Amino acid sequence: MTPSRTKFELKLGIATREAFGKTLVDLGRENKDIVVCDADLSKSTYTSLFHSEFPDRFVSCGIAESNMAAIAGGFAYAGKIPFIASFSCFVMNKGFEQLRVAVAYPNLNVKVVGTHSGISIGEDGPSQMSVEETGLACSLPGFTVISPADEVATAALVRAAAAHVGPVFIRTGRMKAPMVYPADQKFQIGKSIVLIEGTDVTIIATGLLIAEAIRAQEKLEAEGISSRVIDIHTVKPLDREAIERAASETGAIVCAEEHLVDGGLGVRVAQVVAETQPCPMEFVGIQDTYAESATPEQLLDKYGLVARDIIKAVHRLVGRKK
Repeated sequence: MTPSRTKFELKLGIATREAFGKTLVDLGRENKDIVVCDADLSKSTYTSLFHSEFPDRFVSCGIAESNMAAIAGGFAYAGKIPFIASFSCFVMNKGFEQLRVAVAYPNLNVKVVGTHSGISIGEDGPSQMSVEETGLACSLPGFTVISPADEVATAALVRAAAAHVGPVFIRTGRMKAPMVYPADQKFQIGKSIVLIEGTDVTIIATGLLIAEAIRAQEKLEAEGISSRVIDIHTVKPLDREAIERAASETGAIVCAEEHLVDGGLGVRVAQVVAETQPCPMEFVGIQDTYAESATPEQLLDKYGLVARDIIKAVHRLVGRKK
């Protein structure tokens, strides 16, 4: 946990999937044991950058995420550090059985990267959208699950994942992400970051919703509501200490995520709150539905994933506290 900041410009940076691809190349230069598998989507996942420089350490598995997961297990058994990548909906939904049997059960050192996560993939439509993958990844014993907010967080956490011994899932997105962090920000797996201090309510968010939480905080501050904003970039294992402290000190928590509210970050935070310091909670996320084809901005607005929706949730909580 680092000291909070007060001002954020939130200028657009690159997409987190692109930050992943660029960082992967740097890691490949530093460690010859890193190998990469992709499922015929290397230009979209940006693993094509790794392939261009290290063709002998890159395996194109075709449209076969299940096979890719099993191949990664074999690489890990041989002492390599495999990164496998595809759209989140494909690598988790199609590859789940192999991730369970060939990676999670033997607790192998495989790094799984899902790109185009959430509904912000946009016009490609619901068949390409992943709204379940965080819950699926968290259900795999031994898996670490990471959801970075911007390019800085992605680069640092991909590096942390490579250094971590054990299976990891990293959630990245298609659209350009607002810049939340300075280039020198430090990250640690399992440790959240308090972006803004507050006393009336805590907004716990992850991924793309971090920027919306910051925007919400700024408007709430103008109303006289003091909101703490916490980035839970590691969904598993959770920073239980930070969650318990937030519940105790602010007495109200809003969880915000670009994921189904059933099975995502919110239910995991609620479990910690129930076990440690019960308090009123609200949940901003996708409500038991699939989305449709539209621009990312239209979808985030329609399905309640913008600052306005976080503000409404805070208002409900403040009323409940009273």
